[in-house]
Amino acid sequence: MTRLAVLGVGKIGGEVAYLASLLGLADDFVLYDSAEPFLQSQVLDLQHTGLDMSISTNWRDASEADICIFSAGLPRTPDVLTRADLLSANLPVAAICTHALRRFNGVLITVTNPMDPNNYYLCRHIGLEPHQCIGFGGQLDSARLGLYLKEKEIGGTPWVIGEHGEYQVPLFSRLDAKVPSEARESILARLRTSSMEIIKGKGGTVFGPARHIAELIRIISRDERKLVTCSCVLSGEYGFKDISIGVPAVVGREGVREIQEWELDDWEQQHFTASGNFVAGLCGQLEF
Repeated sequence: MTRLAVLGVGKIGGEVAYLASLLGLADDFVLYDSAEPFLQSQVLDLQHTGLDMSISTNWRDASEADICIFSAGLPRTPDVLTRADLLSANLPVAAICTHALRRFNGVLITVTNPMDPNNYYLCRHIGLEPHQCIGFGGQLDSARLGLYLKEKEIGGTPWVIGEHGEYQVPLFSRLDAKVPSEARESILARLRTSSMEIIKGKGGTVFGPARHIAELIRIISRDERKLVTCSCVLSGEYGFKDISIGVPAVVGREGVREIQEWELDDWEQQHFTASGNFVAGLCGQLEF
């Protein structure tokens, strides 16, 4: 069975641990949070489910996990305009968590925003191989796109690549019908504000992220080798290197097995280039 570590067991991290146990994806957990009373209450709440699980709260045990979820740090609030604005606040949290993963040989899933630069930072600072590091966000953005396309009765599989934030890039060229530029921009504007609608209403997103992270855990633990959009550390793909950004990738037990380079139309290429340049600017601020 899979050993799952969750660093940061707040709304999303705690829900992921619960879903992973409920769905039979893991029965051996390493849970850690800097707020000790909160951590213990989360552990007790999980134990009260009656599900068969083993839980360690020793952060050193995270290095022995098969999969580690990095979900620690400050969440986005209505006062935080973009995910990128959280970089200075959450980068020190990522730095602290690197101590728990010095001998880590599993797959790291980065959730904490801004996810793309955090994923790149953890990869380089810990010294992991790029294929071990997966940034979460593309699945959620793609699901949101699917809702908007359904409203407009546009068929096809929804895919979103690029930064997990203001610079995300919906791929309209892979849909069943042509979508004019004006409609594309309208849908993109809705995507950019999707999470804020939830944040203002209930304080943060939970169900959507947790469900898709659980799916990612399943894909990895069962070596399903499934194609998803996720943030990967690039080494020249799509014309970028030394950044982590959302791209289509085949994921399995080893993490990222293959990055697929899809042909983009002019609108998509323009937006993806802007997205890559933006993330490169954030990654350029990092110190290792």
